[in-house]
Amino acid sequence: MEKEELQAIASQLKNPSGEKGIEMGNMMNETNINMTKHSIQNLNISKENKILELGHGNARHVEFLFEQGKDLKYYGLEMSELMFQEARQINRNFVSQKQAFFSLYDGNKIPFEDESFDKVFSVNTIYFWQKPEELLAEIYRVLKPNGNFCLTFAEEDFMKKLPFTQFEFELYSTQKAQDLIGKSDFKIVYTETQSEKVKSKTGELVERAFTTFVLEKSFKSF
Repeated sequence: MEKEELQAIASQLKNPSGEKGIEMGNMMNETNINMTKHSIQNLNISKENKILELGHGNARHVEFLFEQGKDLKYYGLEMSELMFQEARQINRNFVSQKQAFFSLYDGNKIPFEDESFDKVFSVNTIYFWQKPEELLAEIYRVLKPNGNFCLTFAEEDFMKKLPFTQFEFELYSTQKAQDLIGKSDFKIVYTETQSEKVKSKTGELVERAFTTFVLEKSFKSF
């Protein structure tokens, strides 16, 4: 593949747009669904939880999230105008019932008040965080005390084999992510790395290792 083609793929993965964007959104949903479900299950959702997701893509997984508990409220933030529109369309029933709320954001500032959410999660977005330490601080801010943040990403060893990740991607190993989290106020309560078989762009099955961190906003007594 030409450099321009690889750059175009990287750009679409970061911020899907145009006709190719819808295709990319569907492909991302398909290849990430196992990671996404794993992340949701690790949140230990309970009834009436208010849940925030950063970078939801087309959000076909939201139905699965609502199966995890009663009277949940889901809020999705996305940088891609196209994925925001797609997610609203795909989840229009949840939107009309005021169970799911979608908004656009700049990838840095979370447009919600302090201590708004019981749970936050994000899957395969860390590579595109422009200011990782600041975004972690923002996530910490919007979480309620004892709330959980679940961060899931594909391991650097796997990602660096993909030719397009040389553009626009900041790759993470478990250790590198741990070092980043160590600079925040979060406490790591659980880490797990597992591998799965996923379809590559050319259609063959490849082994992908991915890691999930479950972080807690520990209640501080002053």
